[in-house]
Amino acid sequence: MKKSIIIAIFCLFVGSQVKAQFSLSGEFRPRTEYSHGYSTLAAKDQKASVFTSQRTRLNFDYKMDLLKVGLVLQDVRTWGNQPQQVSNQDFATSVHQAWAEINFTPEISLKAGRQELVYDDHRIFGNVAWAQQARSHDVALFKYTKKINVHLGIAHHENTNRKDNIYDGPDAYKDLQFLWINQKLANFSWSLLFLNNGRPVTEGTEQTSKYSQTFGTHLEVPMDKLAFSGNLYFQTGEDGLRKSLNAYNLMAEATYKSSEKTQWQLGYEILSGTDYDIEEKNASFTPLYGTNHKFNGFMDYFYVGNHLSSVGLADGYAKFVTSKNKTAFNADVHFFASTARISETADNYLGTEIDLSLTQTINPSAKITFGYSQMFGSESLEILKGGAKGTTNNWAYIMIAVTPKFIP
Repeated sequence: MKKSIIIAIFCLFVGSQVKAQFSLSGEFRPRTEYSHGYSTLAAKDQKASVFTSQRTRLNFDYKMDLLKVGLVLQDVRTWGNQPQQVSNQDFATSVHQAWAEINFTPEISLKAGRQELVYDDHRIFGNVAWAQQARSHDVALFKYTKKINVHLGIAHHENTNRKDNIYDGPDAYKDLQFLWINQKLANFSWSLLFLNNGRPVTEGTEQTSKYSQTFGTHLEVPMDKLAFSGNLYFQTGEDGLRKSLNAYNLMAEATYKSSEKTQWQLGYEILSGTDYDIEEKNASFTPLYGTNHKFNGFMDYFYVGNHLSSVGLADGYAKFVTSKNKTAFNADVHFFASTARISETADNYLGTEIDLSLTQTINPSAKITFGYSQMFGSESLEILKGGAKGTTNNWAYIMIAVTPKFIP
């Protein structure tokens, strides 16, 4: 009898796996960084800092017929910021993603829960994978997938304070709605994005949401050895200080693939800014929830928790990527300038940044990356951010990424 039950359970399990797929993987990513002028110019007497941070993840994925489920548990820490004998729950593992996607038809689905939002080149919505904590949203996402892809996202945030519909939580918005439309053709792809972003603002005892609208397009034209891409976005509405918002973002990029493993890239991006003496209006574009570390230099001088509602940015850049066997090398150079006036006499040129990185693949589940960056700042950057342009402003890191697949 017992033998029959065991056989029945085994057959049921095996039979269920024919239609269902379960995978379990992990990530262990410690990164040691040296910093002397990272994100802002170092002062003349400032000493360099060295620290190690680590991201640890456990990824669960389940798929069957018309259902998908994702769960990502995450622990992010700086080495030494916790006692050796941890006893309280303040240092507990967090949930980076926890969502379920239900397919009503093969083309229509609903994905609800905490999830990453990644669209196009990450400029407006990205997962910020470089940051150890990364970014995810609590959102309901309606998806239509066929010749044209359509995503409609809706989010409304509350927290423990539920009196009078007041939100005093940590997030950047209380209400968010967006519509993304995309089509990929053989030699051309296009996307349209419409985003309505509502930030809570308290005026006296009343709380209202100030809405800004971001809308625009992302284009890609792939060819044999040459490819072009571009962005054009506009922002209107109100900012958090009730100023009228009128801003734009323009990017054009060309990529030439000289061989199977080598490519060159030239690009230019403009993010509009507000002149130093303008107070009643806001002309500064904000890339909101994008992976900003990807765009304007790895030292994060611009738009990584900084440079918001400021003088904007013009970024002309050249990038080189090559690989051989298990080694990859990247070299980027950025020429930065403001798009609005910093002061009555200051020049618009902000500085030049050089980013170098070398990645060695040890095996399919392990990589080591070495990086070095240096900012050659100008007097205008010193006016804008403080610090001293004459100091050596550099940043370096070594990162180990181990991504085992426990159950493929």
